[in-house]
Amino acid sequence: MTDDTMAAGAAPIATERASLADQAAADSTTFAVILSLSFCHLLNDMMQSLVPAIYPILKSNYALSFSQVGFITLAFQFTASMLQPVVGMYTDRKPQPYSLMAGMGFTLVGLLMMSRAHSYPMILVSAALIGMGSSVFHPEASRVARMAAGGRYGLAQSLFQVGGNLGQASGPLLAAFIVVPRGQGSIVWFCAAALVAMTVLFQVGHWYRARRAAGQPAVRAKGKISAAAPPHGLSKGRVIVTVGLLVMLLFSKNVYQASLGSYYTFYLISKFHLSVQAAQFYLFAFMIGIVMGTLMGGWVGDKIGRIPVIWFSILGALPVALILPHANLFWTGVLAVTVAMIMASAFPAILVYAQELMPGRVGLVGGMFFGFSFGLGGLGAAALGKIADMTSIDTVYQVTPFLLCLGLLTAFLPRQPGRPVSIR
Repeated sequence: MTDDTMAAGAAPIATERASLADQAAADSTTFAVILSLSFCHLLNDMMQSLVPAIYPILKSNYALSFSQVGFITLAFQFTASMLQPVVGMYTDRKPQPYSLMAGMGFTLVGLLMMSRAHSYPMILVSAALIGMGSSVFHPEASRVARMAAGGRYGLAQSLFQVGGNLGQASGPLLAAFIVVPRGQGSIVWFCAAALVAMTVLFQVGHWYRARRAAGQPAVRAKGKISAAAPPHGLSKGRVIVTVGLLVMLLFSKNVYQASLGSYYTFYLISKFHLSVQAAQFYLFAFMIGIVMGTLMGGWVGDKIGRIPVIWFSILGALPVALILPHANLFWTGVLAVTVAMIMASAFPAILVYAQELMPGRVGLVGGMFFGFSFGLGGLGAAALGKIADMTSIDTVYQVTPFLLCLGLLTAFLPRQPGRPVSIR
């Protein structure tokens, strides 16, 4: 073999190696973006989870009823629910790379006010500002996570979401060690987390702006849907009906989850006479169950499709939820973690299913479904608080599991948007 022949054969190999190296570098960069978003989601939701974690303190300090506690959750989640779809629609047309950092600023102001609040109305305003931070963060962060997914949309969304789950889990633990012994004013210490998140999100904004300038096909510009988005062949009316079904599934999941997230500590204190700190540890274990379920749901959804995961998540939780009110303390803890794992697997599957259903509208989908997630949970918390005041906290846990029967609506979902995708 001549030198020229060897050189000619080596050239394509060198080109292929260079291409593989460039692809590896791109994958590394986008994976770093997803992890950065997950980290900021952790900080964001950790700060937000401080609000329900300090409910026992607020209830005691201000002599609040369960209904008033529920309205704090409503104020906190109502702003996020109302604003997230609006933010999503706006950024679908005019993406704002640095809005993530700006949204974290609302959370910072809300925490400062919460630490200094000395009246119930001020507590409501502070909670609403923290909710506004979420209304900006979640739609754009969901869009950037999908941009960086490389086709592994379920995995990317679950990694992004699991950061939020870890944040929600750490909030009660930090409240037990810091806020409970030191009081409401110690919330101000968590403002440092908001500043860290703003710094990281500023760097993510640089990547986001550069990717848009390079012509990233996943971004929807000037109201036109990218041709790269996979068509599903469903009519506009069928899409609207399907979105409505997904909202009902979220309703059944999130109202039940609100009964655990907002009132689990009160339930444990009332039924098993635990201390506030001990009850916070059980709430932490419940939140860890949500983390594990979220990771499982995203990964499995990419492998086998979204609809099987939704079926398992909604209906699989029903028998566990029915047994939970009749269990002793040990089994209450075990069953709560189990139901958290099963139910949490649905959210990344529902979110990616909706993104496939409405291609090119990632911001609207993220805003709408994160928003509905907050809003439905808030409405549920307020309603459940009223039921608890009228009857007892035990009654709430006996009635709410039947909401999961709405999971039967999964049978009416079109199958195509939830097809599994090939993963290398």
